[in-house]
Amino acid sequence: MTFTLGPRAIAAGHQLAAFDRIGSTNAEALARARDGERGPIWLATVEQTAGRGRRQRAWVAPRGNLPCSILEVMDVQPAVAATLGFAAGLSLEAALQKVSIEAALRLGPGSPNYQLKWPNDVLADGKKLSGILLEAETVGDRLAVVVGIGTNVVAAPEGTPTPAVSLAALGVQIGAEELFAALSDAWVEFRGIWDNGRGFAEIRRLWLERAAGLGEKVAVQTGSALLEGTFDTIDDTGCLIVRTADGRRMPVTAGEVYFGNAASARAV
Repeated sequence: MTFTLGPRAIAAGHQLAAFDRIGSTNAEALARARDGERGPIWLATVEQTAGRGRRQRAWVAPRGNLPCSILEVMDVQPAVAATLGFAAGLSLEAALQKVSIEAALRLGPGSPNYQLKWPNDVLADGKKLSGILLEAETVGDRLAVVVGIGTNVVAAPEGTPTPAVSLAALGVQIGAEELFAALSDAWVEFRGIWDNGRGFAEIRRLWLERAAGLGEKVAVQTGSALLEGTFDTIDDTGCLIVRTADGRRMPVTAGEVYFGNAASARAV
């Protein structure tokens, strides 16, 4: 398996470090930032053995799936950097649309429907296809920001809180290398729109157009607390806004989100 950047990423001056096997692309990226790397640089691996998801969950990627990260040292505040995750979701969704063209022609109405789930998942037909993890550290007077993106290309884990799926199971027969090249190009576009947070209003608009569960019943589990209502929008900082039955608009900064029937089950 040979990873290569897409033509737009190459033209933008991005770099690539590719591995056959590594513990975590995010951890490697942060280590490089501490050693002076400033990016933007992609790190991609054939196999990841010690990856992390949100809330320190393990994210092990077998051969054939796509674990990758991009590192850039930026002059932004952590709260602004956090909104880059929405640009990452848009980048992956665009890349998936590009590589799924053949499957769409072959499968017709049965082709996958990709959506973005707050705060950092990409869904295919309502199941988790990809997860995104942002991590940041102060390096000198700047912020090293790493965006890790893991996608189930050939296999999906079982027993996850949200049912997972792979591209192969959906009938999209592409390799991790092809998806990575498309992702690196899409990143150039949406990172450019985001523009160190100055373009988040446009990122927010584009993200909401692709949002899973918008306007639907939602339940958000935060520790032992459960918030129920309707997924109203995301605000200009990226918080999930839940409209409760009594009309209050409650901002959510973190939590496990469940829509539709899953939300009803959580509420029981």
